[in-house]
Amino acid sequence: MPARLGVVLSTVTDASLASQVDLGQLAEAHGYEAVLVNEGRGDALAVCQAIAHATQRITVGTNIANIYFRHPFLAAATARTIAELAGGRLLLGLGMSHSGLLAKLGIDMGNARERLGEYTAYVRSALAGKVGEGFLVPPPSLHHIPVHVAGNTVESAAVAGALGDGLMPFLSPRTYLPVLLGAAHAARAESALADEPFECCLSFPTFLSEDEDAARAAARYNLAFFAQLPNYRRQWCRAGFGTAMDALKVAWETGNRRSAALQVPDELVEEVCVFGNVAQCRARIERFREAGVDLPVLAVSPVNEDRVTATRRALALLAPE
Repeated sequence: MPARLGVVLSTVTDASLASQVDLGQLAEAHGYEAVLVNEGRGDALAVCQAIAHATQRITVGTNIANIYFRHPFLAAATARTIAELAGGRLLLGLGMSHSGLLAKLGIDMGNARERLGEYTAYVRSALAGKVGEGFLVPPPSLHHIPVHVAGNTVESAAVAGALGDGLMPFLSPRTYLPVLLGAAHAARAESALADEPFECCLSFPTFLSEDEDAARAAARYNLAFFAQLPNYRRQWCRAGFGTAMDALKVAWETGNRRSAALQVPDELVEEVCVFGNVAQCRARIERFREAGVDLPVLAVSPVNEDRVTATRRALALLAPE
Protein backbone atom coordinates (compact mmCIF):
# COMPACT_ATOMS: atom_id res chain seq x y z
CA MET A 1 0.00 0.00 0.00
CA PRO A 2 1.39 3.46 -0.88
CA ALA A 3 2.57 5.60 2.01
CA ARG A 4 0.08 8.19 3.20
CA LEU A 5 0.63 11.62 1.67
CA GLY A 6 -1.47 14.73 1.10
CA VAL A 7 -1.22 18.15 -0.48
CA VAL A 8 -2.53 21.52 0.68
CA LEU A 9 -3.75 24.25 -1.66
CA SER A 10 -3.74 27.92 -0.72
CA THR A 11 -6.56 30.46 -0.92
CA VAL A 12 -3.94 33.13 -0.18
CA THR A 13 -2.76 32.93 -3.80
CA ASP A 14 -4.52 34.30 -6.87
CA ALA A 15 -5.14 30.80 -8.26
CA SER A 16 -8.64 30.43 -9.66
CA LEU A 17 -11.18 28.01 -8.25
CA ALA A 18 -11.00 26.05 -11.50
CA SER A 19 -7.23 25.59 -11.10
CA GLN A 20 -7.65 24.41 -7.51
CA VAL A 21 -10.28 21.90 -8.56
CA ASP A 22 -7.96 20.75 -11.32
CA LEU A 23 -5.13 20.26 -8.80
CA GLY A 24 -7.48 18.28 -6.55
CA GLN A 25 -8.35 15.99 -9.43
CA LEU A 26 -4.67 15.63 -10.29
CA ALA A 27 -3.83 14.72 -6.68
CA GLU A 28 -6.49 12.03 -6.79
CA ALA A 29 -5.17 10.68 -10.10
CA HIS A 30 -1.66 10.43 -8.60
CA GLY A 31 -2.85 8.48 -5.56
CA TYR A 32 -2.65 11.11 -2.82
CA GLU A 33 -4.74 10.39 0.26
CA ALA A 34 -5.92 13.95 0.85
CA VAL A 35 -6.17 17.39 -0.71
CA LEU A 36 -6.54 20.09 1.93
CA VAL A 37 -7.25 23.81 1.59
CA ASN A 38 -6.03 26.62 3.83
CA GLU A 39 -8.05 29.74 4.57
CA GLY A 40 -6.49 33.02 3.58
CA ARG A 41 -8.32 35.33 1.21
CA GLY A 42 -10.86 32.68 0.21
CA ASP A 43 -13.40 30.32 1.77
CA ALA A 44 -11.63 27.03 2.47
CA LEU A 45 -14.83 25.05 2.99
CA ALA A 46 -16.36 26.32 -0.24
CA VAL A 47 -13.25 25.28 -2.16
CA CYS A 48 -13.40 21.86 -0.46
CA GLN A 49 -16.99 21.50 -1.61
CA ALA A 50 -16.01 22.26 -5.20
CA ILE A 51 -13.15 19.73 -5.12
CA ALA A 52 -15.36 17.11 -3.44
CA HIS A 53 -17.94 17.51 -6.22
CA ALA A 54 -15.25 16.94 -8.88
CA THR A 55 -13.54 13.90 -7.28
CA GLN A 56 -14.50 10.38 -6.24
CA ARG A 57 -11.95 8.93 -3.83
CA ILE A 58 -9.60 11.49 -2.32
CA THR A 59 -10.22 12.96 1.14
CA VAL A 60 -10.89 16.71 1.05
CA GLY A 61 -10.41 18.97 4.02
CA THR A 62 -9.25 22.20 5.59
CA ASN A 63 -5.79 23.03 6.86
CA ILE A 64 -7.15 25.07 8.50
CA ALA A 65 -10.61 26.67 8.64
CA ASN A 66 -10.42 29.88 10.68
CA ILE A 67 -12.60 29.61 13.80
CA TYR A 68 -13.16 33.39 13.81
CA PHE A 69 -14.70 33.48 10.33
CA ARG A 70 -17.85 31.44 10.96
CA HIS A 71 -20.06 30.40 13.86
CA PRO A 72 -19.38 26.79 14.94
CA PHE A 73 -23.00 25.92 14.16
CA LEU A 74 -22.41 26.94 10.54
CA ALA A 75 -18.99 25.25 10.43
CA ALA A 76 -20.59 21.97 11.49
CA ALA A 77 -23.53 22.41 9.09
CA THR A 78 -21.24 23.11 6.14
CA ALA A 79 -18.95 20.22 7.05
CA ARG A 80 -21.95 17.89 7.28
CA THR A 81 -23.14 19.01 3.83
CA ILE A 82 -19.72 18.50 2.22
CA ALA A 83 -19.33 15.10 3.87
CA GLU A 84 -22.69 13.99 2.46
CA LEU A 85 -21.73 15.28 -0.98
CA ALA A 86 -18.39 13.47 -0.78
CA GLY A 87 -19.63 10.22 0.75
CA GLY A 88 -17.76 10.86 3.99
CA ARG A 89 -14.49 12.08 2.45
CA LEU A 90 -14.07 15.14 4.68
CA LEU A 91 -11.42 16.08 7.23
CA LEU A 92 -12.15 19.28 9.16
CA GLY A 93 -9.09 21.14 10.42
CA LEU A 94 -9.75 24.07 12.76
CA GLY A 95 -7.35 26.81 13.80
CA MET A 96 -7.21 30.27 15.31
CA SER A 97 -5.13 32.40 12.89
CA HIS A 98 -3.18 35.45 14.15
CA SER A 99 -4.31 38.40 16.25
CA GLY A 100 -2.75 41.05 14.00
CA LEU A 101 -4.42 39.70 10.87
CA LEU A 102 -7.79 39.34 12.59
CA ALA A 103 -7.57 42.88 13.98
CA LYS A 104 -7.41 44.22 10.41
CA LEU A 105 -10.87 42.68 9.92
CA GLY A 106 -12.16 44.18 13.15
CA ILE A 107 -12.05 40.83 14.96
CA ASP A 108 -10.89 40.66 18.58
CA MET A 109 -9.18 37.32 19.13
CA GLY A 110 -9.77 37.34 22.88
CA ASN A 111 -8.51 34.24 24.68
CA ALA A 112 -7.66 32.28 21.55
CA ARG A 113 -6.81 28.98 23.20
CA GLU A 114 -9.99 28.98 25.26
CA ARG A 115 -11.97 29.89 22.16
CA LEU A 116 -10.34 27.08 20.20
CA GLY A 117 -11.35 24.50 22.81
CA GLU A 118 -14.92 25.78 23.07
CA TYR A 119 -15.27 25.95 19.30
CA THR A 120 -13.94 22.43 18.77
CA ALA A 121 -16.25 21.00 21.42
CA TYR A 122 -19.25 22.82 19.93
CA VAL A 123 -18.52 21.61 16.39
CA ARG A 124 -18.18 18.01 17.53
CA SER A 125 -21.45 18.28 19.49
CA ALA A 126 -23.21 19.87 16.52
CA LEU A 127 -22.00 17.10 14.21
CA ALA A 128 -23.53 14.64 16.68
CA GLY A 129 -26.81 16.58 16.77
CA LYS A 130 -26.38 17.53 20.43
CA VAL A 131 -26.62 21.33 20.45
CA GLY A 132 -29.35 23.92 19.97
CA GLU A 133 -33.05 24.01 20.70
CA GLY A 134 -36.15 23.34 18.63
CA PHE A 135 -35.62 23.58 14.89
CA LEU A 136 -32.03 24.70 15.55
CA VAL A 137 -31.04 21.22 16.70
CA PRO A 138 -28.97 19.97 13.75
CA PRO A 139 -29.36 16.44 12.44
CA PRO A 140 -26.39 14.23 13.30
CA SER A 141 -23.91 13.78 10.49
CA LEU A 142 -24.39 10.66 8.40
CA HIS A 143 -20.61 10.26 8.31
CA HIS A 144 -17.85 10.50 10.88
CA ILE A 145 -16.01 13.74 10.21
CA PRO A 146 -12.55 13.81 11.83
CA VAL A 147 -11.89 17.16 13.49
CA HIS A 148 -8.23 18.11 13.66
CA VAL A 149 -7.02 21.02 15.76
CA ALA A 150 -4.13 23.31 14.88
CA GLY A 151 -1.53 23.46 17.62
CA ASN A 152 1.96 24.95 17.67
CA THR A 153 2.20 25.18 21.47
CA VAL A 154 1.93 22.46 24.09
CA GLU A 155 -1.23 24.13 25.39
CA SER A 156 -2.95 24.07 21.99
CA ALA A 157 -1.68 20.55 21.36
CA ALA A 158 -3.35 19.55 24.62
CA VAL A 159 -6.63 21.01 23.32
CA ALA A 160 -6.25 18.84 20.23
CA GLY A 161 -5.56 15.77 22.32
CA ALA A 162 -8.46 16.30 24.69
CA LEU A 163 -11.11 17.38 22.17
CA GLY A 164 -10.09 16.51 18.62
CA ASP A 165 -9.36 13.56 16.39
CA GLY A 166 -5.94 14.83 15.47
CA LEU A 167 -3.25 17.48 15.80
CA MET A 168 -2.60 19.76 12.82
CA PRO A 169 0.52 21.87 13.45
CA PHE A 170 2.25 24.06 10.87
CA LEU A 171 5.88 25.12 10.51
CA SER A 172 6.76 23.08 13.57
CA PRO A 173 10.45 22.12 13.61
CA ARG A 174 10.82 18.39 13.19
CA THR A 175 12.71 17.86 16.44
CA TYR A 176 10.03 19.84 18.32
CA LEU A 177 7.15 17.67 17.11
CA PRO A 178 7.62 15.02 19.84
CA VAL A 179 7.09 17.76 22.44
CA LEU A 180 3.76 18.75 20.86
CA LEU A 181 2.68 15.16 20.40
CA GLY A 182 3.64 14.33 23.97
CA ALA A 183 1.35 17.09 25.24
CA ALA A 184 -1.47 15.94 22.96
CA HIS A 185 -1.24 12.29 23.99
CA ALA A 186 -0.99 13.16 27.68
CA ALA A 187 -4.17 15.25 27.48
CA ARG A 188 -5.93 12.55 25.51
CA ALA A 189 -5.13 9.89 28.07
CA GLU A 190 -7.03 11.97 30.65
CA SER A 191 -9.99 12.78 28.36
CA ALA A 192 -13.27 11.11 27.42
CA LEU A 193 -11.69 10.31 24.04
CA ALA A 194 -8.85 8.27 25.50
CA ASP A 195 -9.83 5.14 23.57
CA GLU A 196 -10.49 6.92 20.25
CA PRO A 197 -7.91 7.07 17.41
CA PHE A 198 -5.69 10.14 17.24
CA GLU A 199 -3.20 11.23 14.58
CA CYS A 200 -0.88 14.01 13.51
CA CYS A 201 -1.39 15.74 10.16
CA LEU A 202 1.43 18.14 9.34
CA SER A 203 1.88 20.29 6.25
CA PHE A 204 5.34 21.60 5.43
CA PRO A 205 6.66 24.04 2.81
CA THR A 206 7.97 22.00 -0.12
CA PHE A 207 10.48 23.23 -2.71
CA LEU A 208 11.19 20.73 -5.47
CA SER A 209 14.20 21.55 -7.64
CA GLU A 210 17.29 19.87 -9.04
CA ASP A 211 19.19 22.93 -7.82
CA GLU A 212 19.43 22.36 -4.06
CA ASP A 213 20.89 25.82 -3.42
CA ALA A 214 18.00 27.47 -5.28
CA ALA A 215 15.50 25.34 -3.36
CA ARG A 216 17.11 26.26 -0.04
CA ALA A 217 17.11 29.96 -0.97
CA ALA A 218 13.40 29.78 -1.88
CA ALA A 219 12.71 28.05 1.44
CA ARG A 220 14.60 30.72 3.36
CA TYR A 221 12.62 33.44 1.58
CA ASN A 222 9.37 31.62 2.41
CA LEU A 223 10.19 31.28 6.11
CA ALA A 224 11.17 34.94 6.25
CA PHE A 225 7.59 35.79 5.28
CA PHE A 226 6.13 33.71 8.11
CA ALA A 227 8.64 35.20 10.55
CA GLN A 228 6.60 38.43 10.42
CA LEU A 229 3.95 36.64 12.48
CA PRO A 230 4.70 36.48 16.23
CA ASN A 231 3.07 33.05 16.68
CA TYR A 232 5.61 31.42 14.39
CA ARG A 233 8.56 33.33 15.83
CA ARG A 234 7.56 32.20 19.31
CA GLN A 235 7.28 28.61 18.13
CA TRP A 236 10.75 28.74 16.63
CA CYS A 237 12.12 30.35 19.78
CA ARG A 238 10.76 27.46 21.84
CA ALA A 239 12.50 25.07 19.46
CA GLY A 240 15.87 26.72 20.10
CA PHE A 241 16.08 29.40 17.38
CA GLY A 242 15.72 32.43 19.66
CA THR A 243 18.83 34.27 18.45
CA ALA A 244 17.76 33.94 14.82
CA MET A 245 14.27 35.18 15.68
CA ASP A 246 15.70 38.29 17.33
CA ALA A 247 17.68 38.99 14.16
CA LEU A 248 14.63 38.35 11.97
CA LYS A 249 12.47 40.71 13.99
CA VAL A 250 15.06 43.46 13.58
CA ALA A 251 15.46 42.71 9.87
CA TRP A 252 11.72 43.03 9.28
CA GLU A 253 11.74 46.52 10.81
CA THR A 254 13.18 47.65 7.46
CA GLY A 255 10.30 45.98 5.62
CA ASN A 256 12.81 44.20 3.36
CA ARG A 257 11.92 40.52 2.98
CA ARG A 258 15.16 39.68 1.19
CA SER A 259 17.18 41.12 4.03
CA ALA A 260 15.08 39.14 6.47
CA ALA A 261 15.63 35.96 4.46
CA LEU A 262 19.37 36.26 5.02
CA GLN A 263 18.71 35.86 8.76
CA VAL A 264 16.91 32.50 8.38
CA PRO A 265 19.41 29.83 9.47
CA ASP A 266 19.98 26.72 7.38
CA GLU A 267 19.20 24.62 10.46
CA LEU A 268 15.66 26.05 10.59
CA VAL A 269 15.15 25.33 6.89
CA GLU A 270 16.26 21.73 7.50
CA GLU A 271 13.92 21.39 10.48
CA VAL A 272 10.80 22.88 8.89
CA CYS A 273 10.93 22.40 5.11
CA VAL A 274 11.17 19.72 2.46
CA PHE A 275 13.45 20.80 -0.39
CA GLY A 276 15.82 19.63 -3.12
CA ASN A 277 15.46 17.01 -5.85
CA VAL A 278 12.97 14.13 -5.76
CA ALA A 279 15.21 11.82 -3.73
CA GLN A 280 16.08 14.55 -1.23
CA CYS A 281 12.42 15.56 -0.82
CA ARG A 282 11.33 11.97 -0.26
CA ALA A 283 14.06 11.46 2.34
CA ARG A 284 13.02 14.62 4.18
CA ILE A 285 9.37 13.55 4.15
CA GLU A 286 10.42 10.29 5.79
CA ARG A 287 12.13 12.21 8.57
CA PHE A 288 8.82 13.84 9.39
CA ARG A 289 7.16 10.43 9.51
CA GLU A 290 9.87 9.23 11.88
CA ALA A 291 9.16 12.26 14.11
CA GLY A 292 5.54 11.11 14.52
CA VAL A 293 3.63 12.55 11.55
CA ASP A 294 0.91 10.16 10.38
CA LEU A 295 -0.26 12.18 7.39
CA PRO A 296 2.48 14.34 5.85
CA VAL A 297 1.10 17.08 3.58
CA LEU A 298 3.00 18.94 0.87
CA ALA A 299 2.57 22.73 0.85
CA VAL A 300 4.25 23.32 -2.50
CA SER A 301 5.98 26.62 -3.12
CA PRO A 302 7.71 27.57 -6.37
CA VAL A 303 11.40 27.64 -7.16
CA ASN A 304 11.78 30.01 -10.12
CA GLU A 305 8.33 29.14 -11.56
CA ASP A 306 4.70 29.89 -10.82
CA ARG A 307 2.93 28.12 -7.94
CA VAL A 308 0.40 26.16 -10.00
CA THR A 309 3.10 24.80 -12.31
CA ALA A 310 5.26 23.91 -9.30
CA THR A 311 2.34 22.13 -7.63
CA ARG A 312 1.46 20.12 -10.74
CA ARG A 313 5.08 19.03 -11.10
CA ALA A 314 5.46 18.11 -7.44
CA LEU A 315 2.21 16.12 -7.47
CA ALA A 316 3.58 14.01 -10.30
CA LEU A 317 7.17 13.59 -9.10
CA LEU A 318 6.48 13.09 -5.38
CA ALA A 319 3.38 10.89 -5.78
CA PRO A 320 2.94 8.19 -3.10
CA GLU A 321 4.86 4.99 -3.80
